[in-house]
Amino acid sequence: MWFIMFVEMERNTMDYKLHDRDIREPLFDYLEERNSKSRILEEIEIGKSRADVVMVLPKRIVGIEIKSDADTYERLNRQVKDYNKYFDENYLVVGSTHAMQCSKHIPLWWGIISVEIVDDKYLDFYVVREASPNPKSVLKNKIKLLWRPELYSIQMRHSMFKYKEKSKAFVQEKILERIDSDILNEEISEELFERDYTTIAEEIERFKKNRRR
Repeated sequence: MWFIMFVEMERNTMDYKLHDRDIREPLFDYLEERNSKSRILEEIEIGKSRADVVMVLPKRIVGIEIKSDADTYERLNRQVKDYNKYFDENYLVVGSTHAMQCSKHIPLWWGIISVEIVDDKYLDFYVVREASPNPKSVLKNKIKLLWRPELYSIQMRHSMFKYKEKSKAFVQEKILERIDSDILNEEISEELFERDYTTIAEEIERFKKNRRR
């Protein structure tokens, strides 16, 4: 199934190669158009890589790597391995110069979204291939996307012991042991929906103070 969305460009695109900065904001609009409830996060650390875009959905998290016309596949092999560890689904968003060959560089379960310039002023997004569930996704890795106060929030909702003196890894293991995976997937998404980057430093400091009491 094909989805097409046109977004007006602000520059003269004659012979212009799309860069990451050209794609991002229109891509976010496109993704939000496709999903009734979603949140877009950018530049999230995953292993040795950074996910360009993380799309939070109510029961799953989607990793999105952008390869614009100006990019190469040099780091993609390592990035694919890291994306596969953390996300329920993954997409590669590519400029038109990569559209014909990109499938050779990603697993079959990765989706592909192509973007190109139309009439020198529009971006045309369409799904070349829908993503399938990621068979390599591991909940033990996915929960690492959460900050300590977010883990604490889950603990409190499930009446768990606080484990104030224990490590973050220890708390992650206890949550994985205690909470059913289907419920935990929803909980992780909910925490990421609510994440507030403007207050997180204060929340972490407050958590540390409470931990010392």
